[in-house]
Amino acid sequence: MEFKELISIAGYGIESIGVLVIIVGSAAASFRFLSSFRTEPEGVAYDVLRRQLGRSIILGLEFLIAGDIIRTVIVADTLTNVMILGLIILIRTFLSFTLHFEVEGRWPWETAGQSGKD
Repeated sequence: MEFKELISIAGYGIESIGVLVIIVGSAAASFRFLSSFRTEPEGVAYDVLRRQLGRSIILGLEFLIAGDIIRTVIVADTLTNVMILGLIILIRTFLSFTLHFEVEGRWPWETAGQSGKD
């Protein structure tokens, strides 16, 4: 097997892990929400669901970005592919930042005391 093929398979494998993280995280968050829906005070179960679901999506996005970088830089190293990769990374980074803000109530670069909510 050729080096580029191995790297391509590794990239797809890392992306698959990202998808799996999102699926398992979503299922776990949903299960926890359904099991605590009637026992938790109003709104608490929903907040926990949003936080867990957001965290699993953020982590999955990190794996997806890593897989894209590996496959694009090593396997398909044309200028067009690198520009497409850059656009994909910008979109996914924007999603990660906004999800982090939604889940944590602060931007990733802020400490807990800086957000104004604490």
